[in-house]
Amino acid sequence: MNKNIKLAEVNVAHAKHVYPEGKYIDNDLILFEDIAKVPLPSSSSRMKSLFLALCTSGKARYTVDTKQHEVSEGDVIIISEGQVVGDYLLSPDCKGIALIMSYDFFHNTVSGIHELSALFLFARTHPVFHLDAQQSKDLQNDIAHIKQKIIDVNHRFRRELVMTMLKALIYDMSNIIYRFQQLETEGQTRAEVIFREFIQAVEKNFHTERRVSWYAKQLCITSKYLSETIRSISKRTPSDWIDSYVTRELCVMLKNSTLSIKQIADEMHFANQSFMGKYFKEHVGMSPTQFRRS
Repeated sequence: MNKNIKLAEVNVAHAKHVYPEGKYIDNDLILFEDIAKVPLPSSSSRMKSLFLALCTSGKARYTVDTKQHEVSEGDVIIISEGQVVGDYLLSPDCKGIALIMSYDFFHNTVSGIHELSALFLFARTHPVFHLDAQQSKDLQNDIAHIKQKIIDVNHRFRRELVMTMLKALIYDMSNIIYRFQQLETEGQTRAEVIFREFIQAVEKNFHTERRVSWYAKQLCITSKYLSETIRSISKRTPSDWIDSYVTRELCVMLKNSTLSIKQIADEMHFANQSFMGKYFKEHVGMSPTQFRRS
């Protein structure tokens, strides 16, 4: 058996190819009005984007990172970048609406949202959660309004308007998630508590601290225990999480500010511009200057 077989990857460009009827913005966002009509991959695939869906009728079953999940009417599905999805099985009456967003588009959309960790944390530990009838109706209305702006290709600020509307939707989702988390806090395992506290610490300190040992010290545990715990919960290392926050912020600053690259390096507490350039190229695949020009 060849262990180097590469999994198929799902992103917006791929989704446009298999389902051209979807409503989309470039290779950054696509909306499916009926997920049951979308040709699903025949084998397991790795998500290279963020997937958000609402089941509006029927039932479905699928796996995320080999763990099986079932959904029915009123259930929300969130699948994050890097997770492997497969083994789909939809009932004949299954219907739903879905959004796939590139991570660049998502990160630009959520820039400035406080306590974003709530969404990341909840999505990792609760890839499926249920909405009541009113919450489900509100979400469907939000997506219907977003669809109207996606198809309005003559709107001068179409992309920016859709991002603003998505930001409002994410705020609403985060509020629902916050309520779920308040109810569940008492039942959390020690590992889940550490994960939550670690992400909250990263969110507050990633501008100045990128050492795993520093975060372990804040949580009064060893670096080894922190690493093992975070990996067991999220399938990612503490460094992966720290780097994702730092890289996202750098991308946002390079694209949406007039600060020089040296000023950004200072703002993000890198030793110098050269060091930041090497860090950015390692994680993004191009230099800050190339990224800004692109």
